[in-house]
Amino acid sequence: MSKKEQVKKPPMMKGPMGGGPGGATPVEKAKDIKGTTKKLAGILSKYKIAVIVVIIFAIGSTIFSIVGPKILGNATTEIYTGLMNKINGTGGIDFTKIGKIILWVIGLYGTSAAFNLIQSYIMAGVAQKITFQIRNDLIHKINKLPMKYFDKKTNGEVLSIITNDVDTLSTGLNQSITQIITSICTIIGILIMMFSISWEMTIASLIILPISVLILKNVIGKSQKYFTQQQEYLGHVNGQVEEVYSGHNIVKVFAREKEVIKEFEKENYNLYKSGWRSQFLSGLMFPLMNFVGNVGYVIVAILGGYFAIKGRITVGNIQSFIQYNKQFTQPIGQIAQISSTIQAMIAASERIFEFLEENEEVKDIENPVSIEGIKGNIKFEHVHFGYDPEKTIINDFNSIVKDGQKIAIVGPTGAGKTTMVKLLMRFYDVNDGAILIDENNIKDFKRGELRKLFGMVLQDTWLYGGTIKDNIRYSKPEATDSEVIEAAKAAHVHHYIKTLSKGYDAIINEESNNISAGQKQLLTIARVILADPKILILDEATSSIDTRTEQQIQAAMDNLMKGRTSFIIAHRLSTIKNADLILVMDQGDIVEQGTHEELLAKEGFYAKLYNSQFEDCNDEIE
Repeated sequence: MSKKEQVKKPPMMKGPMGGGPGGATPVEKAKDIKGTTKKLAGILSKYKIAVIVVIIFAIGSTIFSIVGPKILGNATTEIYTGLMNKINGTGGIDFTKIGKIILWVIGLYGTSAAFNLIQSYIMAGVAQKITFQIRNDLIHKINKLPMKYFDKKTNGEVLSIITNDVDTLSTGLNQSITQIITSICTIIGILIMMFSISWEMTIASLIILPISVLILKNVIGKSQKYFTQQQEYLGHVNGQVEEVYSGHNIVKVFAREKEVIKEFEKENYNLYKSGWRSQFLSGLMFPLMNFVGNVGYVIVAILGGYFAIKGRITVGNIQSFIQYNKQFTQPIGQIAQISSTIQAMIAASERIFEFLEENEEVKDIENPVSIEGIKGNIKFEHVHFGYDPEKTIINDFNSIVKDGQKIAIVGPTGAGKTTMVKLLMRFYDVNDGAILIDENNIKDFKRGELRKLFGMVLQDTWLYGGTIKDNIRYSKPEATDSEVIEAAKAAHVHHYIKTLSKGYDAIINEESNNISAGQKQLLTIARVILADPKILILDEATSSIDTRTEQQIQAAMDNLMKGRTSFIIAHRLSTIKNADLILVMDQGDIVEQGTHEELLAKEGFYAKLYNSQFEDCNDEIE
């Protein structure tokens, strides 16, 4: 990871990651809910048998669970009737009958639990299979996307799709489908059971429902804005911590600790205020709902007592009704909670599908040219190119490069030097004209085969977590240990490696910050030397290396470039005096080309660049 990437702030993620009413944040809504839902249904249809089984077992689990309180009420009625008979001297409690009822209830609840376990197991498998396949599809897709896609998307955005969005989809699939089925069945089932006991008590219970909804709406409406503020201020606090501690040494050098603390305290206080208000209002919801629920229980108890005296219902029925009344609001709350999970799941799915539907690189031709015997002659024929088709930055560029020649590309920062390299390797295709290698259009090669012709050493080094040996061998996995060592010697990094306790088996950590920038650059050079490519691309290859190290490897680089076509992107013009051809770029266009002496003789743009650097050197010496 480059230094620029390390200090870049990740985008704030949206989704159910804590912080909203009942533990859910305000979620991002999908732009095309209908279309995304249809695509999700298409994926689920591949597992339709499993989903049908899940639905059946979810319904079964709910039915067995709902019937329990009604049967348990019969046991209460038996106990009450037995006690009354005993008091009146006409009989006693029939424990055998009560025991059978209890065994029935245990059996029902046990069956419900078993059904629930089975449907959870099956749905978890379906969700994981879908997310497994989607992750595979995303990784395959990412390697087929053109470079222009990554120019308009940050690394954080792409990473968010592959990690956060896939996890959100997995969680939603695992929880929402069975939860919705269970909740709807529970609401319908409880209503049926309540009406079967007493329609008057059921109506009285339902009158309380609009009051509960009104309270929920008002509390959530007021708390939502504070939860939104809380997330915003949390982002500010996290951003400041990341920013300050990534440059902590600079803060200390300029003695800015007090100002940093003052700024943090300000942001932290804003977070405290919004967090306190949001949590207070969210916490207020439960006691208010309990109060309303208790009022409902009082009404039910009074009505139930009245109907029991009249002989219209039994004591056991009152107990069952109170249990159903208590359970009735739970699935409603669950559906409200699931709705935010579903919103997040659909929004995440939409981003995943958009990624998977992005235009891929143009496919390779059916009968590609082989790279066998390629020497490295390169020809640019009337090349026109622009990242934006309406804005051409390279106009009618023509040049012939013979194999073994050293080509330097120079110009001020932002002139477009790296663009030429991207065109050569078909990271982008020219808008018009052609680039030929040994008289073959580069479009006639397979991209993967074409890129095997090139070896690149970039300004920003890339090493991965693993051994030094494996990092060098990345360009040629089948290379022997002796070949790796020879490449390291040619790059003048062998001596450094031998000073490490584990030598070539020393581990580079994931951030590769346990070795210096110069040593990292030397290892990437060794990697290219091992690959033994036909064409070399050196993009400021020695920019991270000190003067002494640069002198050590210059001879090795010169030997490496012999017999190979080499493109050197350089700021220091003194390093490319002996180039066979120098391409001078300015504002995305080739303004001059020729040898060092020819360009100096023209007294044009290159001469000005060279002289300005030469004068700077003299100033430093003086």
